[in-house]
Amino acid sequence: MPLYIEMPKLADTMTEGTLVKWRKNVGDKVATGDVVAEVETDKATMEMESFEDGTLHELLVQVGQKVPIGSRIAVLLAKGEAAPAAGTVHTAAAKATVASGSAAAAATQQPAAAPAAARGAALSAGGRVKSSPLARKLAVEKGVDLATLPGTGPGGRIVAKDVQHATPGAATAKATFAPSAPLVPVPPAGPGDQLLPLSGMRRVIADRLLASKTQIPHFYLHIEVDAAPLMKMRADLNADLNAGSDPATGTKLTVNDFILKAVVNAAVKVPAVNSAFAGDAILQFASVNLSVAVAVDDGLVTPVVRDAQKKSLREVSEAVKDLATRARSKKLKPDEYQGGTITVSNLGAFGVEFFDAIINPPQAVIVSVGAVVKKPVVGPGDTIVVGQRMALGVSADHRVVDGSVAAQYLAELKRLLESPALLLV
Repeated sequence: MPLYIEMPKLADTMTEGTLVKWRKNVGDKVATGDVVAEVETDKATMEMESFEDGTLHELLVQVGQKVPIGSRIAVLLAKGEAAPAAGTVHTAAAKATVASGSAAAAATQQPAAAPAAARGAALSAGGRVKSSPLARKLAVEKGVDLATLPGTGPGGRIVAKDVQHATPGAATAKATFAPSAPLVPVPPAGPGDQLLPLSGMRRVIADRLLASKTQIPHFYLHIEVDAAPLMKMRADLNADLNAGSDPATGTKLTVNDFILKAVVNAAVKVPAVNSAFAGDAILQFASVNLSVAVAVDDGLVTPVVRDAQKKSLREVSEAVKDLATRARSKKLKPDEYQGGTITVSNLGAFGVEFFDAIINPPQAVIVSVGAVVKKPVVGPGDTIVVGQRMALGVSADHRVVDGSVAAQYLAELKRLLESPALLLV
């Protein structure tokens, strides 16, 4: 029997992938781990590796074609195996693609059954969870129940990366939500109107934010920060860092760099905000994995700076610039945009002075940042002077964070930004 290469689940929100490029040709030898194709998910273009050894016999999917997870996309022949009879492969592949598409549709229509289906795919005939030895070893070390994980290996087998991306002690199978539907019927398109199909990324954004807004009890707090000390320190540091160098190629710290570092340090000081709701418990994270909202052509991506509490201001700055650049070119790996514990959304560059953000599940807090604006403020001796002010907001999950805790967090954030030298120590 020939071996089939199937479309793997390369990200937790992925339901289908678009084949961008074949990296192997018919007749090429393929070993386990070889990159055979490039696949575009809803957030990134990624390399797809083979889980089998063999000779590439036939390509079942064309470049540019969208393929549901689990569909067969190529045929491998094992060493010494004869080619199958003409037409056999196409018939089997067509049946598999139809079955895969039907399963995806059923999962969309029946969200409650999705986690069970994901778990069932990883069970062997004897009822044991199909998993690699390394995955089982990692599961014991991390305290992860393999029965709660969907597998991305061949036949739903759980592999090491599935365990590495799992949350210790918590079920990781995620509910699948039906596509968002308008509350009021949309009028028929008129002359000149365009009906723009949802991209994979936009569909995921719609589903996740609808779930966040309807299932998470949001509350909002706001505070105004005196940004004058921050603006002065930034200007002084940039001048010192670039002394004697070309300004166009020198180091440039942005206002956002200081804000990100302050968000991290404040989360260390008030750790309750660096948490997630876990059903019958609150999971408080030991590390601050900072998610940073980055606008891309199709929507929004939140790449993650891991262990941000261990990084200096400059290291955070460099990490975010690198992640943002690769996010816009769809070159992020899944572990670079998954696993965040707190998010920052900054619209100051667009001139937005104030807004409330929607929580990025399963996180409990997102910080919204507005533009630095000049305005009249009360100065010494009750005089009116020109000040520089910046509005900060916190959107919090009330199941995890109380109002007083969020207020303490905002107060610490304000303290750090108004005394920015503290961010350098």
